[in-house]
Amino acid sequence: MNCLSNARVLVRANNSFQIWKWCMSMAEKCNNMRQLKAIHAIYITLGLHRNTYSVSKILDFCALSNSGDLSYASRIFAQVQTPNTFLYNALIRAYSSSSQPQFSLNYFNLMVQTNNAAAPDNFTFPFLLIACANGPLEVEGKQIHSWIIKNSFSASNAHVQTALIRFYTNCKALDDARKVFDEITDIDVIQCNVLMSGHLQSGLAKEALSIFQDMLGRGVGPDEYCVTTALAACAHLGALEQGKWIHEHATKSEWLEYDVFIGSALVDMYAKCGCINMASELFESMPTRNKHSWATMIRGFAVHGCPELAISCLERMQVVDGLKPDGVVILAVLAACAHSGLQKEGQGLLDEMESLYGVTPEHEHFSCVVDLLCRAGRLDDALKLIRRMPVKPRASVWGALLSGCRNHNNVNLAELAVKEILLVEDSNEAEEDSAYVQLSNIYLAARQCDDARRIRRRIGDRGLRKTPGYSAIEIDGTVNEFIAGDVSHTCLADIHKVLDLTYLDPEIDNLV
Repeated sequence: MNCLSNARVLVRANNSFQIWKWCMSMAEKCNNMRQLKAIHAIYITLGLHRNTYSVSKILDFCALSNSGDLSYASRIFAQVQTPNTFLYNALIRAYSSSSQPQFSLNYFNLMVQTNNAAAPDNFTFPFLLIACANGPLEVEGKQIHSWIIKNSFSASNAHVQTALIRFYTNCKALDDARKVFDEITDIDVIQCNVLMSGHLQSGLAKEALSIFQDMLGRGVGPDEYCVTTALAACAHLGALEQGKWIHEHATKSEWLEYDVFIGSALVDMYAKCGCINMASELFESMPTRNKHSWATMIRGFAVHGCPELAISCLERMQVVDGLKPDGVVILAVLAACAHSGLQKEGQGLLDEMESLYGVTPEHEHFSCVVDLLCRAGRLDDALKLIRRMPVKPRASVWGALLSGCRNHNNVNLAELAVKEILLVEDSNEAEEDSAYVQLSNIYLAARQCDDARRIRRRIGDRGLRKTPGYSAIEIDGTVNEFIAGDVSHTCLADIHKVLDLTYLDPEIDNLV
């Protein structure tokens, strides 16, 4: 008996409560839009489409289910005479992660401007701010923040506070994110992790680690996510002593027994801090490993010049852990081949990765082998590889060739690579700026000063300023950063005194 037949039986029995109950049950059991549209038709036939609670069941499926239809949900909403807060929130949430996040703001404006019973609540703003971050709609997000403050929504609600921090970090407005964080009386571990992650993703690892230390000082215990983020910051900075302290804390908390991501983060930290043996020992002792763990260990071997160990991991991960290499793992092995100049192995892996492991080569894999060939001086072979790619090369592929041209002073190929980078649709401004800078340096190395000046003028017209290089060293658990051209370091005078002494000592010159 189909849905409509069941509905007719209930109507004949004249039991309105049973009809309503049955319809609610059927709406909750929907698995696809075809079933939902049949239920919706019954709603309309029986007049239930005028009941806000009843409509919320079908709209919730349309808007939030993976099998739903967001445009159909919007049409249902438009037919409701007095939508409640739940209906507004469902659509704001659904559109916040869609390709049209600005529609979340449209529904919010409709909610606050319409004179009805619906009003924003604490469930409205987290998804509204996600929509602003995904837009990106920074101006609108700040306006929402002002609305939240005026209506006293953020003073005691941790979800709204966390959403504000996440919004500002996603928009790279880290000072604003820190202001929101500092105004919170009782911070929680989620808010700390959001702020740490935001700083780390913006390349501010030192600040991320400082937030972790502040969190501990305020008596907030870290969770697995915070520990993983802190270890990533240590790896970025080379902060070995602080990484060891976090390792001890993780061991005491027994996280290593079941959290594969903390174990992988520790392997990454030790490898990047120069302790490849410790990284390898920790990796071998991990009770559980996944593909990410193997990729991390392979990258460690690559950086430390152990390509044979990196390549052997392809077979070991299948034999020991029953894991088949994926694209990320293969990319790590190709990087190891590139670092060590293993041309035959790298090219062979690229050619056979699909037949051996069922992984189709992506742009990143081609970029790696192009880099491998360029390091060996085989620029023409690298260009041939790019030309036979089954997909249109991205800027990263041409960028690998351009770097090879810089190392081998090949002006003609460099000009071709820059031309192709500028033609690539998915290239960004940073990639184009980098290409111009490299081309200028190649011209200078080839003593083509007029061409170099022409490119430099173009760089100036674009308003490009080169990001200064920096180095970092950990002393007594404190990370010290040294930035090119910086005159603000607290120990600047002492640093120059030591440098002056090294210049005067002939033994130092001999060592250098």
